[in-house]
Amino acid sequence: MHDLARALADQLHPGAAPRDVTVNFGARRQAPIEYRSRGRGGPVTVYAQALHAALYGLPTPDESLPTALDALLQATHTATAPEQKTAVLRQVAEQLRNAAEIIQRYQYRAQWDRFPTDVAEQLATAHDQAQQIAQALDRVAPAFSHQPTTPRAQAAHGSATTPVASPLAPRHR
Repeated sequence: MHDLARALADQLHPGAAPRDVTVNFGARRQAPIEYRSRGRGGPVTVYAQALHAALYGLPTPDESLPTALDALLQATHTATAPEQKTAVLRQVAEQLRNAAEIIQRYQYRAQWDRFPTDVAEQLATAHDQAQQIAQALDRVAPAFSHQPTTPRAQAAHGSATTPVASPLAPRHR
């Protein structure tokens, strides 16, 4: 699905980030009238997901993942399928990219408003770190699409001494 989104985004501009691209569909004038009165559009990532599901006969999700981080945190407790776990990590990476963009805007604002130099520098550092974390999540997310089959992973599951964190444990925000 991610490859489809990238390919669609590349149609706008090679190297364009899928999160920055939207698509719009409409019918040409020669099409029957019932098609011409309708148009549809939205984020390229949503259309890539729908295309991927249609091409490979996969079920389409009834509802997409939440975008608010607190709701996404709750989704981690209910994500049981490997594909869901991968999707959650990818959504977190996407939100980190959004956060990096917000941070960068405040960095520019701090420079424009002539805040102390260290304010803009700290914001620049935070921006870079958020981007690095997002890239790291992009790299590791596909690993969650498959259950590990290494002997070490199996041993960890069978160990009686390994503590298991409760998904209902309180979380600090």
